[in-house]
Amino acid sequence: MNDLTAREKLKPAGGSPPPDQPLYATRQKVYPKAVAGPVRRAKWAVLIVCLALYYLVPWIRWDRGPGAPDQAVLVDITHGRLYFFFFEIWPQEVYFLTGLLILGAIALFAATSLFGRVWCGFACPQTVWTDLFMWVERVIQGDRNERMRLDKAPWTAEKWRKKILTHAAWLAIAMATGGAWIMYFNDAPTVLREFFTGQAGMGVYFFFWLFTGTTYLLAGWAREQVCTYMCPWPRFQAAMLDENSLVVSYRAWRGEPRGKLKGEGHGDCVDCMACVNVCPTGIDIRDGQQLECIGCGLCIDACDDIMKRLDRPIGLIAFETLKNIASSEAATRSIPPCAARTQAGMQVRHVPKFIRARTLVYAGVLTAVMGVMLGAWLLRQEVTLAVLRDRAPLYVRLADGGVRNAYTLKIANKTREAGQLTLAFESAAPLTLAIQEAPEAGENRFTVNTRADGLTEWRGLATLPAGARVQESTPVTFRLLDARGRTVARTSSVFLAPHHEEHRR
Repeated sequence: MNDLTAREKLKPAGGSPPPDQPLYATRQKVYPKAVAGPVRRAKWAVLIVCLALYYLVPWIRWDRGPGAPDQAVLVDITHGRLYFFFFEIWPQEVYFLTGLLILGAIALFAATSLFGRVWCGFACPQTVWTDLFMWVERVIQGDRNERMRLDKAPWTAEKWRKKILTHAAWLAIAMATGGAWIMYFNDAPTVLREFFTGQAGMGVYFFFWLFTGTTYLLAGWAREQVCTYMCPWPRFQAAMLDENSLVVSYRAWRGEPRGKLKGEGHGDCVDCMACVNVCPTGIDIRDGQQLECIGCGLCIDACDDIMKRLDRPIGLIAFETLKNIASSEAATRSIPPCAARTQAGMQVRHVPKFIRARTLVYAGVLTAVMGVMLGAWLLRQEVTLAVLRDRAPLYVRLADGGVRNAYTLKIANKTREAGQLTLAFESAAPLTLAIQEAPEAGENRFTVNTRADGLTEWRGLATLPAGARVQESTPVTFRLLDARGRTVARTSSVFLAPHHEEHRR
């Protein structure tokens, strides 16, 4: 019995709990039973792939040339870079990350529309690490009945041994998880050496223990409570489902009415509770679609095993669409429980429609976002120029009556080679630009050197001579030219001056 069910049972007909009863029931610990079958094997395969990727990716090397980090996937906070194999994203290119997040969200919506909570049941980190923790618990303490007996037994030396060994294994996995996390933000071999020699920074130790603690708490203790109460996804994922979505379903038209094996007039469900005993959230799938169901499908393996033993067709619980459930129920309503009912119910099934309005919309959005991101990447400039005009003060009056604006110029060179470019300052007004750090290369032109894979900054002063008349805001343009005079980067700004009357005074 889960918390929600217990709470509902405590409520009388009037809707308020009796004064001597708590509003919320104490959590009933779930003891999932081990199960074997195709769904379980698929979950093991996904778990192994996910864990292998998480723990091993920081150790993959990628040659980017001298002076560049050789870790394939690295979030370099110190230098403001995100490296992903041959991709290198700078802070001002955060829109690529935004695009990836949008792609991930739409892909998740599409997967939910097609296959229900397949993400929650197979690939969610909470599911993956909880599965791993439960496997460790099962190896040390035994299967469902053994763990239940152990928890009820008095505290003997054997019970202490098993509990301590279980939590020690959990903590070791959690520490490996926290250790892998910090390697995504630091060079893996370096941070590992610094971590064990005490030379790592406080941030490294903080995030190590943060992820160690959260992994141990969520996968070892909270478990199904995370999926039921903490995760927001179950609250709105139903809006993405329709009658053609494949979800874990109990074919009540075939299983009801429930009864024992030798009973007459009963459906295929023998009320063995196998589906409930293997459920990681402790629900009964026969009660229909529920918020707590993560769509893992372990109840399918458990039920199929029972059906095989009873020499009955498998598939009493299966990945099925609500449309097929309704069609089969309508076709078998007048047929008593027998083999003919199962045959009639399966004959009216329809092949799930994967191509429908909802999925076409998701596919269109995915294609559009990927197209925009691809176009942005292909048009990505290797050298960029940013100009920031001082705002305090907006302008400065000179002693001779002239007006001056100050600018900060930042050139980002995203290539691995240093270069020399020409900075050109252009305006319709009689303005002159001065940059102390850069030699002049002509009127309002300067030679600037850029460092490889870095940001170079200059201070520019634009001056309007005394007596010259300009608007209060005059457009100006800064251009970077290569050796052939071609524009490689361009940006615009404004030159601010006082009103004409004020200027004359």
